Amino acid sequence: MLRYDVRCNARIPATILSDYSSGNVHQHTEIKNLGLNGAFLNSLSHLTENELIRLKAHLPNIGDFEIDGMILRKDEDGFAVRFINLDKSSRLNLWEYIKDNLSSEKTCPYCGSRNIDKTENCWNCGRNVNFGSKKFLDIHERELQQRWIDYIENATEELIERFQVLEEAIHSQSVDSDKIPEILKQISDDFLFKAERFESEIKDISVIKHYRADFHQKTNHIFSKGYLYNRARTWPQGYHGDYKTLETAYRNIPLSDGIGHYLDLAALDSTLAVAVRNRIIKLQNILKDELINRSGPAILNIACGSCRELVEIAPEILKSKAQILCVDNDEDALSFSYSRLYHTGALPHIEFRKHNALRMFDYELTLKDFGTRDIIYSAGFFDYLPSDFLVKMFKTFYKLLNPGGKLIAPFKDVRRYRPQDYHWLTDWDGFLQRKEEDFREIIKQAGIPESAITESREESGVIIFYVIEAF
Repeated sequence: MLRYDVRCNARIPATILSDYSSGNVHQHTEIKNLGLNGAFLNSLSHLTENELIRLKAHLPNIGDFEIDGMILRKDEDGFAVRFINLDKSSRLNLWEYIKDNLSSEKTCPYCGSRNIDKTENCWNCGRNVNFGSKKFLDIHERELQQRWIDYIENATEELIERFQVLEEAIHSQSVDSDKIPEILKQISDDFLFKAERFESEIKDISVIKHYRADFHQKTNHIFSKGYLYNRARTWPQGYHGDYKTLETAYRNIPLSDGIGHYLDLAALDSTLAVAVRNRIIKLQNILKDELINRSGPAILNIACGSCRELVEIAPEILKSKAQILCVDNDEDALSFSYSRLYHTGALPHIEFRKHNALRMFDYELTLKDFGTRDIIYSAGFFDYLPSDFLVKMFKTFYKLLNPGGKLIAPFKDVRRYRPQDYHWLTDWDGFLQRKEEDFREIIKQAGIPESAITESREESGVIIFYVIEAF
């Protein structure tokens, strides 16, 4: 099999700090194989796949080497590590060691072919093997990027061909309808595995976005046949996560026919579609409990969308005499919510206001516009905001809470879903990929005490809810 990286065998003592952000102690290991993009280490049973580590070693005749990495896989022989954020100086030092320790200058490290004539390019695979050239690393990077581009383009063509075969089988009724969802899932998963690998190797976000857009263009004739996929690629409301798209996910009913029917089923069964349905149920239950225990609470619903969570708790709204202000910048969303809540009898307690929630980071202005509140919440808006902006916004919201008031903030945990599902199959990259520790850091920087936070998750575990109480 053709290698994409230049590697050499090694026996280099090294130390590892697993989960180094938490300050775990160093562990000893040995580098068995070393490349420009990663290494293979002796087995350490306590490490797990996708775990972050810090690797330290002394490269003979080169000097000390220290790099962050992530565990890609493990087997009985050891662990494969991919280097993260390798700077230019470290890369040059690493290359000097690898170059001096290649098994043979007559053997191509990519394909293993003999290069007896010492030509600049391998006669078999065509890769540059002029390791003594000062331009080698630059040439290597260009060749490597092109090979990964070829890789994702071939994966795209393969997906298109497999979809065409499946669609023909559906049309001719030559495939059992019960088997179609699993076949479609396998086609998508096979591509997404390759897309994830492409992203991890390319790293350049501008290149990645270019080939995502290329994929969208090449596959639009397929995915446009599914209502939800089409919406999540074109965003006809003009912004990501619009209320109509989310309402489709909430209703959980396919709206297309032919292969589009099965694309709808796939979209509705995706990790985040399940999670957002659970999110609205959990949010509804949290609000219901708060209303039962409060009298006349002042509530602020930010980027309210369709207000689905309020419909089922209309009796509690009426009984508690709550006053709820729902704000959104989409007039269609406000009109939809008004019409939906009209039939519940709760409208006398609900006000709708067109307002850009991005302006709500300034405390004085927000206090003037909305006053203090007993409950402030948003179903999914916070996922779309940069962390530094959220710090300012949370500071404002926390100061707006009356004593005993609560801020309800759900977030998607990137460790619980595969981002490529939404960046490639759809064009839904507006929400940011953050981890639990990122959310905690945002709350900490906003000056909110740890004792004020209650954390829980919706049923699938993908979305974390932070309920923050003002003392």
